[in-house]
Amino acid sequence: MISIRMSEEEISTLRRICAATGARSVSDLARQAMRGLLSGDNPENPGDSPGSEYSAQMKDLTQKVEKLSAEIELFKADRNL
Repeated sequence: MISIRMSEEEISTLRRICAATGARSVSDLARQAMRGLLSGDNPENPGDSPGSEYSAQMKDLTQKVEKLSAEIELFKADRNL
């Protein structure tokens, strides 16, 4: 187990990143970041990995597709298709 000190602003930023990437907790996000750092993924800026941006974009796209699917089903129901 590792303990680190962080400012409230840093913790708040981590919580926003958790929400954007779908991480279950700050601990999970920290583990992911450490794994990336240990495996050599973007060692100069581990918090700014393309993978986390990709994950957030995929989550957003998935939500939009689900919304469109629901709207199509409503449209079909209205038209008795």
